[in-house]
Amino acid sequence: LGAGGLVAVPTDTVYGVACLAQDSGAVRSIYSLKGRNGRKPLAICLGDVDRLYRYCQVNVPDELLRDLLPGPVTLVLKRSEELNKDLNPFTSLVGVRIPNHPFIRELARACSGPLALTSANISSQASTLTVSEFQELWPQLSLIIDGGPIGDVQSPECRLGSTVVDLSVPGKFTIIRPGCALTSTVEILRQKYGLVPESS
Repeated sequence: LGAGGLVAVPTDTVYGVACLAQDSGAVRSIYSLKGRNGRKPLAICLGDVDRLYRYCQVNVPDELLRDLLPGPVTLVLKRSEELNKDLNPFTSLVGVRIPNHPFIRELARACSGPLALTSANISSQASTLTVSEFQELWPQLSLIIDGGPIGDVQSPECRLGSTVVDLSVPGKFTIIRPGCALTSTVEILRQKYGLVPESS
């Protein structure tokens, strides 16, 4: 990662590809690896909630963050000045992941800045639950961490990826991607914290 490489990693939802978010060259490599539209944002991945305050402007209670993270949820917040300007330069927001997976959390803690994280697949193809499912990407990766199959390889639900929720507007939430933890996430936001869906 320190040398600008791309590393395939297991998460709590699907396999991902990570690089150092503050390394602009590595961020460009992830886009070309995925054949991805440069307007589609990358999430950042951190090891702990405490580190989130450095890269995001948080306008929800700390307890809310800790109720959802670590877990299969991506929280979209306003980005701070600390974050690499070349990461998602077209938006003032950033998605944050703290996967509930000991390996990737340890890896994120060992890096000085956040990881940029995206699913290990060609854009618009299905998410991957084993390393053999993204074989066509192997030649472009510096390292592949095989954590075995993630979840139930037969279950379509397991391929949904994280639930993506925008919390950048005070008092509101917007579900950007339903993902695999929709019901529990919405329940926490509405019942415990009284947030309302953005559209209402």
